[in-house]
Amino acid sequence: QVQLVESGGGLVQAGGSLRLSCAASGSIFSINPMGWYRQAPGKQREFVATISSGGSTNYADSVKGRFTISRDNAKNTVYLQMNSLKPEDTAVYYCNTVLLTIPPVPLGYWGQGTQVTVSS
Repeated sequence: QVQLVESGGGLVQAGGSLRLSCAASGSIFSINPMGWYRQAPGKQREFVATISSGGSTNYADSVKGRFTISRDNAKNTVYLQMNSLKPEDTAVYYCNTVLLTIPPVPLGYWGQGTQVTVSS
């Protein structure tokens, strides 16, 4: 079982940037596809981005061209670089191991997430 701890959220103005981190432990991180999800108030959790064990990436249309997912297997960490942030990006962001289907399916337990708030 992979344990996940997200960090890096905060308050930022529209157009700004943030970099989220997800530290994983407890299993063989390097072989697990990973994903970022987010949940805005009153909405269902939604897929943001995934990265395979080999580094192939996939993004939701709403973040394509603005967000970049990456991973450092030596540090057991997956990142989400978020640029050109918009108020509609405001949400709690979570990472998880995923099954790379369309849409991707989260597999593990959810961590506590990290809050991202974008002011207009």
